[in-house]
Amino acid sequence: MNNMNRRSFIKQVSALGGAAAVASLGFPGIVTGKHQRKVGVALAGLGYYSTDELAPALQLTEHCELRGIVTGSPWKIPVWQEKYGIPDKNVYNYENLYTIADNPDIDVVYIVLPNSLHMKYSVIAAEAGKHVWCEKPMALTVDECEKIIGACEKNRVKLTIGYRMQHEPNTREIIRFREENRYGTIRSVEASAGYYSRIARREDSWKLQSAMGGGATYDMGVYPINAARYVTGEEPVSVSARLESNRSQFDEVDETAWYELTFPGGARASLMTSMGENINRLHVDTRDGWYGLQPFSTYSGISGETSDGVILNKRIPNQQALQMDNDARAILENSDVIVPGMDGLEDIRVVEAIFKAADSGEEVRI
Repeated sequence: MNNMNRRSFIKQVSALGGAAAVASLGFPGIVTGKHQRKVGVALAGLGYYSTDELAPALQLTEHCELRGIVTGSPWKIPVWQEKYGIPDKNVYNYENLYTIADNPDIDVVYIVLPNSLHMKYSVIAAEAGKHVWCEKPMALTVDECEKIIGACEKNRVKLTIGYRMQHEPNTREIIRFREENRYGTIRSVEASAGYYSRIARREDSWKLQSAMGGGATYDMGVYPINAARYVTGEEPVSVSARLESNRSQFDEVDETAWYELTFPGGARASLMTSMGENINRLHVDTRDGWYGLQPFSTYSGISGETSDGVILNKRIPNQQALQMDNDARAILENSDVIVPGMDGLEDIRVVEAIFKAADSGEEVRI
């Protein structure tokens, strides 16, 4: 697919996703309907995010439920079975995951593994005929992303990337500001996302390994990158970047990173991410004012305001539950997902350019 066709395709997908998002959030005039059948989800990878966030959120969902697990840690199996009532036949490891094809209880495999494993197990799940929900970042390279998309298309299963913010109502409002041109042409975007990581727990050690997709850019950098893209509705055309590591643990990967993106409409985005600093802010300057969220990508408490006094503080019970219900509804209704695979791929296209720009010290065309 050439550059112009790809850009056009992304805009069409984004437009469909926006419409689907409005429906999924139940805004006036939209009939979402009820579904008797629930989508069966198997979590692949039982680390922190599955244990503390996704599994509890699945107990709150209306359209999907936790029915299976995939783990390489046998000691976790009885714990999860006792807590969530998962039968032996719905327990898998990474060697036998392909046999999930024979299990009608499971409709979706949610890939919640270290970044370097996303492509391999997304493809296995797709080839088993299961829908794929893949955590961010989608993969390590554009080539890996294309392989995931190709496997899902070949096997006619849905693919969505776990960008929960695009489901969150205050973020949806920010996106609508641009769609409706409410504050005029966007001039600049500032976005930052990061946290102070102690990297003390064994399960976090992969985040220090380059080969496994560790470092701030892969871990948190895709939040501000994705935000700059959904705020402007455009794909960046160039990037400059600087990476930095101050602690010895980060000898292979970036601890903090700064990016400058330029967009075809003239907007510029100043982005920052870090595993050494607590930061979380999105601010947009436009021809006729400004708006923003602070925090903009935390699990709860998203809030913000606009230059004309609009307060953005809609609350939902659980972001992950809303995300998974929206994605389950897309399966049940055979409708478009809010965050398609191409969205994840475009972020990784930017990430690849970021590393080139940081290595060369020069601006890189995307």
